[in-house]
Amino acid sequence: MSRLQKSKLFNDIKIAFDIDTIRLRIDQITPLKIVTPVLRESEKYKQIAASIREVGIIEPPVVAPQRKGKGNHLLLDGHLRLDALKQMGESEVTCLVSTDDEAFTYNKHISRLSTIQEHRMILQAIKRGVSEEKIARALNLHIDNIVRRRDLLKGICPEVAELFKDKMIPRSVFIELKRMKPVRQIEAAMLMNDTNNHSYSYVHALVIASPKEQLVDSVKAKKVKGLDDEQMARMEAEMGSLQGEYRLIEESFGPNVLNLTVAKTYLATLLSNARIVKYLALHHPEFLTQFQKIVDMSSLSDTDNAA
Repeated sequence: MSRLQKSKLFNDIKIAFDIDTIRLRIDQITPLKIVTPVLRESEKYKQIAASIREVGIIEPPVVAPQRKGKGNHLLLDGHLRLDALKQMGESEVTCLVSTDDEAFTYNKHISRLSTIQEHRMILQAIKRGVSEEKIARALNLHIDNIVRRRDLLKGICPEVAELFKDKMIPRSVFIELKRMKPVRQIEAAMLMNDTNNHSYSYVHALVIASPKEQLVDSVKAKKVKGLDDEQMARMEAEMGSLQGEYRLIEESFGPNVLNLTVAKTYLATLLSNARIVKYLALHHPEFLTQFQKIVDMSSLSDTDNAA
Protein backbone atom coordinates (compact mmCIF):
# COMPACT_ATOMS: atom_id res chain seq x y z
CA MET A 1 0.00 0.00 0.00
CA SER A 2 1.43 3.35 -1.03
CA ARG A 3 1.84 6.32 1.32
CA LEU A 4 -0.94 8.15 -0.56
CA GLN A 5 -3.32 5.20 -0.13
CA LYS A 6 -2.50 4.95 3.57
CA SER A 7 -3.12 8.67 4.00
CA LYS A 8 -6.49 8.38 2.24
CA LEU A 9 -7.41 5.36 4.39
CA PHE A 10 -6.67 7.20 7.63
CA ASN A 11 -8.60 10.24 6.40
CA ASP A 12 -11.65 8.04 5.75
CA ILE A 13 -11.65 6.73 9.35
CA LYS A 14 -14.12 8.60 11.52
CA ILE A 15 -12.90 9.27 15.06
CA ALA A 16 -15.57 8.43 17.64
CA PHE A 17 -14.38 11.05 20.17
CA ASP A 18 -12.64 14.38 20.18
CA ILE A 19 -8.98 13.97 21.10
CA ASP A 20 -9.24 16.37 24.05
CA THR A 21 -11.59 16.00 27.03
CA ILE A 22 -13.55 19.00 28.27
CA ARG A 23 -14.43 20.24 31.73
CA LEU A 24 -18.14 21.05 32.04
CA ARG A 25 -20.42 22.34 34.75
CA ILE A 26 -22.91 19.63 35.64
CA ASP A 27 -25.79 22.06 35.00
CA GLN A 28 -24.56 22.37 31.38
CA ILE A 29 -25.26 18.67 30.77
CA THR A 30 -28.73 17.46 29.80
CA PRO A 31 -29.36 13.80 30.79
CA LEU A 32 -31.41 11.58 28.48
CA LYS A 33 -32.59 9.40 31.38
CA ILE A 34 -33.98 10.13 34.83
CA VAL A 35 -32.17 8.60 37.82
CA THR A 36 -34.98 7.72 40.23
CA PRO A 37 -34.70 7.34 44.03
CA VAL A 38 -35.26 3.60 43.57
CA LEU A 39 -32.30 3.41 41.18
CA ARG A 40 -30.13 5.24 43.73
CA GLU A 41 -30.77 2.36 46.14
CA SER A 42 -29.56 -0.27 43.65
CA GLU A 43 -26.31 -2.18 44.12
CA LYS A 44 -24.97 -0.88 40.80
CA TYR A 45 -25.49 2.74 41.84
CA LYS A 46 -23.88 2.15 45.25
CA GLN A 47 -20.87 0.50 43.59
CA ILE A 48 -20.42 3.46 41.25
CA ALA A 49 -20.71 5.95 44.11
CA ALA A 50 -18.22 3.97 46.22
CA SER A 51 -15.76 3.79 43.31
CA ILE A 52 -15.94 7.57 42.77
CA ARG A 53 -15.32 8.22 46.47
CA GLU A 54 -12.31 5.90 46.56
CA VAL A 55 -10.56 6.47 43.22
CA GLY A 56 -12.51 9.21 41.41
CA ILE A 57 -13.99 9.02 37.91
CA ILE A 58 -12.21 6.30 35.94
CA GLU A 59 -14.41 6.37 32.85
CA PRO A 60 -15.51 9.95 32.03
CA PRO A 61 -19.15 10.53 31.06
CA VAL A 62 -19.71 10.83 27.30
CA VAL A 63 -21.45 13.94 25.97
CA ALA A 64 -22.35 15.44 22.60
CA PRO A 65 -22.83 19.16 21.92
CA GLN A 66 -26.46 20.18 21.52
CA ARG A 67 -27.30 21.72 18.18
CA LYS A 68 -29.51 24.21 19.98
CA GLY A 69 -28.38 25.90 23.12
CA LYS A 70 -24.83 27.18 23.09
CA GLY A 71 -22.58 25.60 25.69
CA ASN A 72 -25.01 22.82 26.56
CA HIS A 73 -24.35 19.12 25.99
CA LEU A 74 -26.43 15.92 25.82
CA LEU A 75 -25.35 13.10 28.12
CA LEU A 76 -24.98 9.89 26.09
CA ASP A 77 -23.37 7.62 28.68
CA GLY A 78 -22.66 7.95 32.41
CA HIS A 79 -26.03 8.90 33.91
CA LEU A 80 -25.34 7.12 37.21
CA ARG A 81 -21.84 8.57 37.45
CA LEU A 82 -23.09 12.10 36.84
CA ASP A 83 -25.94 11.75 39.34
CA ALA A 84 -23.56 10.32 41.96
CA LEU A 85 -21.31 13.35 41.52
CA LYS A 86 -24.30 15.67 41.96
CA GLN A 87 -25.31 13.84 45.13
CA MET A 88 -21.76 14.32 46.45
CA GLY A 89 -22.01 18.08 45.87
CA GLU A 90 -19.67 18.26 42.88
CA SER A 91 -20.37 21.00 40.35
CA GLU A 92 -18.03 20.07 37.48
CA VAL A 93 -16.92 16.93 35.65
CA THR A 94 -14.42 16.00 32.94
CA CYS A 95 -16.14 14.51 29.88
CA LEU A 96 -15.38 12.79 26.62
CA VAL A 97 -17.01 14.45 23.60
CA SER A 98 -18.62 12.07 21.13
CA THR A 99 -18.78 12.89 17.43
CA ASP A 100 -22.20 11.21 17.25
CA ASP A 101 -25.13 12.63 19.19
CA GLU A 102 -27.23 9.43 19.32
CA ALA A 103 -27.09 7.45 22.54
CA PHE A 104 -28.16 4.25 20.75
CA THR A 105 -25.29 4.46 18.27
CA TYR A 106 -22.85 4.98 21.12
CA ASN A 107 -24.24 2.33 23.50
CA LYS A 108 -24.47 -0.46 20.94
CA HIS A 109 -20.65 -0.43 20.69
CA ILE A 110 -20.13 -0.73 24.45
CA SER A 111 -18.62 -4.01 25.64
CA ARG A 112 -18.96 -4.69 29.35
CA LEU A 113 -16.30 -6.57 31.30
CA SER A 114 -16.62 -10.34 31.19
CA THR A 115 -16.32 -12.37 34.40
CA ILE A 116 -12.74 -13.42 33.62
CA GLN A 117 -11.72 -9.91 32.57
CA GLU A 118 -12.97 -8.61 35.93
CA HIS A 119 -10.95 -11.32 37.70
CA ARG A 120 -7.80 -10.34 35.80
CA MET A 121 -8.29 -6.65 36.56
CA ILE A 122 -8.51 -7.43 40.28
CA LEU A 123 -5.32 -9.51 40.07
CA GLN A 124 -3.59 -6.67 38.22
CA ALA A 125 -4.67 -4.13 40.83
CA ILE A 126 -3.40 -6.36 43.66
CA LYS A 127 -0.11 -6.88 41.80
CA ARG A 128 0.32 -3.10 41.62
CA GLY A 129 -0.07 -2.79 45.37
CA VAL A 130 -3.77 -1.95 45.74
CA SER A 131 -5.09 -3.66 48.85
CA GLU A 132 -8.08 -5.99 48.68
CA GLU A 133 -9.77 -3.80 51.29
CA LYS A 134 -9.51 -0.75 49.03
CA ILE A 135 -10.79 -2.69 46.02
CA ALA A 136 -13.74 -3.86 48.13
CA ARG A 137 -14.52 -0.29 49.17
CA ALA A 138 -14.24 0.94 45.58
CA LEU A 139 -16.66 -1.72 44.34
CA ASN A 140 -18.92 -1.47 47.39
CA LEU A 141 -18.44 -5.19 48.07
CA HIS A 142 -17.53 -7.25 51.10
CA ILE A 143 -13.88 -8.31 51.06
CA ASP A 144 -14.98 -11.97 50.86
CA ASN A 145 -16.47 -11.22 47.44
CA ILE A 146 -13.17 -9.74 46.29
CA VAL A 147 -11.34 -12.85 47.48
CA ARG A 148 -13.77 -15.06 45.54
CA ARG A 149 -13.27 -12.96 42.41
CA ARG A 150 -9.49 -13.06 42.94
CA ASP A 151 -9.50 -16.88 43.22
CA LEU A 152 -12.00 -17.37 40.37
CA LEU A 153 -9.65 -19.42 38.17
CA LYS A 154 -7.94 -21.48 40.86
CA GLY A 155 -8.72 -25.07 39.86
CA ILE A 156 -9.81 -24.05 36.35
CA CYS A 157 -7.60 -25.23 33.49
CA PRO A 158 -6.18 -22.54 31.12
CA GLU A 159 -8.09 -23.88 28.11
CA VAL A 160 -11.43 -23.23 29.87
CA ALA A 161 -10.32 -19.71 30.84
CA GLU A 162 -9.55 -19.05 27.18
CA LEU A 163 -12.94 -20.43 26.04
CA PHE A 164 -14.78 -18.20 28.55
CA LYS A 165 -12.57 -15.10 28.33
CA ASP A 166 -15.24 -12.88 26.75
CA LYS A 167 -18.37 -14.46 28.26
CA MET A 168 -20.64 -13.11 30.97
CA ILE A 169 -20.81 -16.17 33.21
CA PRO A 170 -22.14 -16.53 36.78
CA ARG A 171 -19.34 -17.19 39.26
CA SER A 172 -21.27 -20.20 40.54
CA VAL A 173 -20.57 -21.88 37.19
CA PHE A 174 -16.82 -21.87 37.94
CA ILE A 175 -17.49 -23.49 41.32
CA GLU A 176 -19.23 -26.37 39.53
CA LEU A 177 -16.50 -26.64 36.91
CA LYS A 178 -13.90 -27.04 39.66
CA ARG A 179 -15.63 -30.28 40.64
CA MET A 180 -14.51 -31.72 37.30
CA LYS A 181 -11.08 -32.85 36.18
CA PRO A 182 -9.39 -30.73 33.46
CA VAL A 183 -10.38 -32.86 30.44
CA ARG A 184 -14.03 -32.90 31.55
CA GLN A 185 -13.89 -29.15 32.26
CA ILE A 186 -12.87 -28.53 28.64
CA GLU A 187 -15.63 -30.81 27.32
CA ALA A 188 -18.22 -29.04 29.47
CA ALA A 189 -16.99 -25.56 28.48
CA MET A 190 -17.09 -26.41 24.78
CA LEU A 191 -20.59 -27.83 25.13
CA MET A 192 -21.75 -24.71 27.00
CA ASN A 193 -20.33 -22.47 24.27
CA ASP A 194 -21.81 -24.61 21.50
CA THR A 195 -25.29 -24.49 23.03
CA ASN A 196 -24.85 -20.88 24.22
CA ASN A 197 -26.02 -21.95 27.66
CA HIS A 198 -23.79 -20.76 30.53
CA SER A 199 -26.28 -21.16 33.36
CA TYR A 200 -25.56 -22.76 36.73
CA SER A 201 -28.34 -25.34 36.30
CA TYR A 202 -26.85 -26.52 33.00
CA VAL A 203 -23.30 -26.97 34.27
CA HIS A 204 -24.68 -28.62 37.43
CA ALA A 205 -26.49 -31.14 35.22
CA LEU A 206 -23.23 -31.77 33.36
CA VAL A 207 -21.47 -32.45 36.67
CA ILE A 208 -24.17 -34.89 37.75
CA ALA A 209 -24.04 -36.68 34.39
CA SER A 210 -20.22 -36.92 34.39
CA PRO A 211 -18.58 -40.32 34.95
CA LYS A 212 -17.11 -40.65 38.44
CA GLU A 213 -13.56 -40.94 37.12
CA GLN A 214 -13.90 -37.48 35.54
CA LEU A 215 -14.75 -35.79 38.85
CA VAL A 216 -12.37 -34.50 41.52
CA ASP A 217 -14.45 -35.85 44.40
CA SER A 218 -16.53 -38.59 42.83
CA VAL A 219 -18.23 -39.87 45.98
CA LYS A 220 -19.44 -36.49 47.21
CA ALA A 221 -20.32 -35.18 43.77
CA LYS A 222 -22.44 -38.14 42.76
CA LYS A 223 -24.83 -38.00 45.72
CA VAL A 224 -28.04 -36.63 44.27
CA LYS A 225 -31.26 -36.70 46.23
CA GLY A 226 -33.85 -39.06 44.78
CA LEU A 227 -31.46 -40.89 42.41
CA ASP A 228 -29.84 -44.26 43.06
CA ASP A 229 -26.64 -45.59 41.46
CA GLU A 230 -28.50 -47.34 38.64
CA GLN A 231 -30.38 -44.17 37.69
CA MET A 232 -27.16 -42.15 37.82
CA ALA A 233 -25.44 -44.65 35.51
CA ARG A 234 -28.35 -44.41 33.08
CA MET A 235 -28.16 -40.60 33.15
CA GLU A 236 -24.42 -40.73 32.43
CA ALA A 237 -24.96 -43.04 29.45
CA GLU A 238 -27.79 -40.89 28.06
CA MET A 239 -25.79 -37.67 28.47
CA GLY A 240 -22.79 -39.22 26.75
CA SER A 241 -24.99 -40.37 23.88
CA LEU A 242 -26.62 -36.92 23.56
CA GLN A 243 -23.25 -35.19 23.50
CA GLY A 244 -22.05 -37.54 20.78
CA GLU A 245 -25.17 -36.94 18.70
CA TYR A 246 -24.83 -33.18 19.16
CA ARG A 247 -21.24 -33.27 17.89
CA LEU A 248 -22.28 -35.26 14.82
CA ILE A 249 -25.12 -32.83 14.06
CA GLU A 250 -22.80 -29.86 14.54
CA GLU A 251 -20.21 -31.34 12.17
CA SER A 252 -22.75 -32.18 9.47
CA PHE A 253 -24.92 -29.04 9.74
CA GLY A 254 -22.76 -26.79 7.53
CA PRO A 255 -22.34 -29.29 4.64
CA ASN A 256 -26.02 -30.24 4.83
CA VAL A 257 -27.14 -26.61 4.54
CA LEU A 258 -24.78 -26.11 1.58
CA ASN A 259 -26.11 -29.23 -0.15
CA LEU A 260 -29.70 -28.17 0.48
CA THR A 261 -29.01 -24.69 -0.94
CA VAL A 262 -27.43 -26.15 -4.07
CA ALA A 263 -30.29 -28.64 -4.48
CA LYS A 264 -32.91 -25.91 -4.03
CA THR A 265 -31.23 -23.72 -6.66
CA TYR A 266 -30.99 -26.65 -9.10
CA LEU A 267 -34.64 -27.59 -8.60
CA ALA A 268 -35.71 -23.98 -9.11
CA THR A 269 -33.86 -24.01 -12.44
CA LEU A 270 -35.57 -27.26 -13.45
CA LEU A 271 -39.04 -26.04 -12.54
CA SER A 272 -38.54 -22.88 -14.57
CA ASN A 273 -38.63 -25.14 -17.65
CA ALA A 274 -42.28 -25.63 -18.70
CA ARG A 275 -41.55 -28.92 -20.53
CA ILE A 276 -40.00 -30.48 -17.42
CA VAL A 277 -42.89 -29.34 -15.24
CA LYS A 278 -45.40 -30.81 -17.73
CA TYR A 279 -43.53 -34.14 -17.84
CA LEU A 280 -43.38 -34.39 -14.03
CA ALA A 281 -47.06 -33.46 -13.72
CA LEU A 282 -48.02 -36.27 -16.09
CA HIS A 283 -45.68 -39.02 -14.95
CA HIS A 284 -44.43 -38.15 -11.43
CA PRO A 285 -46.90 -35.72 -9.79
CA GLU A 286 -45.74 -36.70 -6.29
CA PHE A 287 -42.17 -35.64 -7.17
CA LEU A 288 -43.38 -32.35 -8.61
CA THR A 289 -45.27 -31.55 -5.41
CA GLN A 290 -42.22 -32.17 -3.23
CA PHE A 291 -39.89 -30.28 -5.58
CA GLN A 292 -42.18 -27.26 -5.49
CA LYS A 293 -42.27 -27.35 -1.67
CA ILE A 294 -38.46 -27.39 -1.55
CA VAL A 295 -38.18 -24.48 -3.99
CA ASP A 296 -40.75 -22.48 -1.97
CA MET A 297 -38.88 -23.01 1.33
CA SER A 298 -37.83 -19.72 2.93
CA SER A 299 -35.81 -21.24 5.80
CA LEU A 300 -34.67 -24.55 7.28
CA SER A 301 -37.67 -24.48 9.64
CA ASP A 302 -39.82 -25.28 6.58
CA THR A 303 -38.10 -28.63 6.00
CA ASP A 304 -40.77 -30.55 7.92
CA ASN A 305 -43.42 -29.30 5.51
CA ALA A 306 -41.29 -30.30 2.56
CA ALA A 307 -40.74 -33.85 3.84
